[in-house]
Amino acid sequence: MAIAFTFPGQGSQVVGMGRDLADAYSEARDVFNEVDEALGQKLSAIMFDGPESELTLTANAQPALMAVSMAVVRILEAGGFSIHDKVGYVAGHSLGEYSALCAAGTFTVADTARLLRTRGDAMQAAVPVGEGAMAAIIGLEHEAVESICEKAASNGVCQIANDNGGGQLVISGGKAAVERAAELAKDAGAKRALLLPVSAPFHSALMTPAADAMREALDKVEMKEPVVPLIANVRAAPVADPRIIADLLVEQVTGQVRWRETVEWFAANETTTLYEVGAGKVLTGLARRINRDLEGKPLGTPAEIDAFLANPPEMPTAPANAPDFE
Repeated sequence: MAIAFTFPGQGSQVVGMGRDLADAYSEARDVFNEVDEALGQKLSAIMFDGPESELTLTANAQPALMAVSMAVVRILEAGGFSIHDKVGYVAGHSLGEYSALCAAGTFTVADTARLLRTRGDAMQAAVPVGEGAMAAIIGLEHEAVESICEKAASNGVCQIANDNGGGQLVISGGKAAVERAAELAKDAGAKRALLLPVSAPFHSALMTPAADAMREALDKVEMKEPVVPLIANVRAAPVADPRIIADLLVEQVTGQVRWRETVEWFAANETTTLYEVGAGKVLTGLARRINRDLEGKPLGTPAEIDAFLANPPEMPTAPANAPDFE
């Protein structure tokens, strides 16, 4: 049996996040200082005090969420909990994949912060504001939404960006195509089909310039093999080879975040508990909707951290039926 650490993506940010950790633990303060120094910006001040309009900017939200996740990891390590020895796998939702890799030792905190700043800037710059869109489709299965996207593609790029499970999918692409797909989804019986208040069509082919920027950035950064396998977004399968991980991080910019399949992989491979490391409880809620046999637990507040360290999960054994990974 094994546990997994999962790391949240954009949308989990909130003004004030990380302040309780900084107040309670020197390890958290050290991480926030590392990120501030790497970016040449007092990002921690925006995290603690806002304004919200600054925190929600893609280029700020991405490294900020990573900083909170890594603060938790450092606190756990200082408390004697080793990811290498006691966690079976790591995974992260979109930008959370970088947090997962940082936690597993593939990237340093400083390099991760700079990579996410590059990623956020590049994703924002890839498509002029107003030309792209994203929409949440609730109540339809993956195949139905995929078919709808194919029909709407006559109006431009339209594809599934996130399969979050529980009948919740997010589509992304050109504005006209996404609006058309939303109407088709309603006609097909979707409970809801809502355009999202986002600034760019993330995880779509329109993000190709951002993927190119990430290829260039990743080529300049030292990558180590993670101490535990990563369950990659675009594969929903384990990987540990840094060269393959780099390729998948580039592919992830334009590809689908296969979170439902990721959680299902955990359930099929003797993983019992998914700890959501960092800000919010989004992934914890998704895990419960996807598979009731899995236990999702948030791990981001001082109370949650102290309770975890007081009674840490037993050291897992390697899942006997887990497939080989690259």
